[in-house]
Amino acid sequence: MTVLSNARIVTPGGVLACGYLVIGHGTITAVGTGDPPAPALDLAGAWLLPGFIDLHMHGGGGHSVAASADDMAAALAFHRRHGTTRSLISLVSAPLDALARQLRWVADLVAAGPSGAIGAVGAHLEGPFLSQARCGAQNPAHLLLPDRSAFARLVESAADSLRSVTIAPELPGALALISDVRAAGAVAAIGHSDAVYTEARAAIDAGAALATHLFNGMRPMHHREPGIIGAALDSGLACEVINDGIHVHPAITALVARSPESLVLVTDAIDATGVGDGEFELGGQQVRVQDGQARLAGSATLAGSTLTMDDALRRAVIDCGLSIEIAAAAAATNPARVLGLDNLCGSIAVGLDADLVVLDDDLRVVRVMAGGQWCGVEAPQFNGMATSAPTTN
Repeated sequence: MTVLSNARIVTPGGVLACGYLVIGHGTITAVGTGDPPAPALDLAGAWLLPGFIDLHMHGGGGHSVAASADDMAAALAFHRRHGTTRSLISLVSAPLDALARQLRWVADLVAAGPSGAIGAVGAHLEGPFLSQARCGAQNPAHLLLPDRSAFARLVESAADSLRSVTIAPELPGALALISDVRAAGAVAAIGHSDAVYTEARAAIDAGAALATHLFNGMRPMHHREPGIIGAALDSGLACEVINDGIHVHPAITALVARSPESLVLVTDAIDATGVGDGEFELGGQQVRVQDGQARLAGSATLAGSTLTMDDALRRAVIDCGLSIEIAAAAAATNPARVLGLDNLCGSIAVGLDADLVVLDDDLRVVRVMAGGQWCGVEAPQFNGMATSAPTTN
């Protein structure tokens, strides 16, 4: 048993001041306030949030998920240090052979289990079934019209680890492919699209449940043609937002959060994340990072981000004015629900996995726990917090 005490615990019902948490066999067994029921690790008033769940990540720490299985694992480990206890691995458009190979890497990592050293929960295919007109940093040479046989091949390579697929709904065959995605047990997302409102609504009616990085890679919203943006907001669709202050203005994040269950914070991080400025590659195209902004070389086109989930959450509170409860839900609870994992993780509640992030007063990561185990250290150290060490089963 592990007991954590004297924390500001963010739960689905609100913040518990001076709260305690009991963990047994990797699961939360009790949450309360006041004196803990057993000797505890005193968190000295730190914030305790559910572990972040990133639905959209291409790399980090100098590692691209498309480079090798080892790089994929290293990118996941980098983001775990920033509080992301579970990740979807996002694969950009590439030749089918390459995508099939990358999906097999994902399947191997998923087999290790979400509470292991990595935390992979599946793959997100961000392509190849996207619009040439709104491909953004996706390599146009590798885009395909919706192709059910090609998709079936990718599903086979994924070995039950495919969790989401982004599709441009205006393309011929898109609605049939959305049906196939759902039949494969994955989430159909809409994005990288020039769809008008009626086309987007048709996709939502067909079962699309997520908007990929809302406002980016899609027809801009217009008062006479709302496009995907209007359809997503109108229907209450779950909406990814890259809250880095570059992809969208803070007021846009706050606007999406007016429907608190819709906002899903994501990173769209590339290998440059945590590395600094320089030259990188994404989907076979050159990317230049300057002042933290990643763009296709020689253009103004954004090419992913250098964001981490802890920074996305901190910006949501400080720059966007969201409450810590809404920000935590956007970083953990809402993405867990999108993936159908909310019965396992995404909140601090009895019966759920003990995936946790300890944050200081400035909302910076102090320590990360996955499945009841502290990540990256043999014993917890808390920057001057009392460490009357608990026992762990």
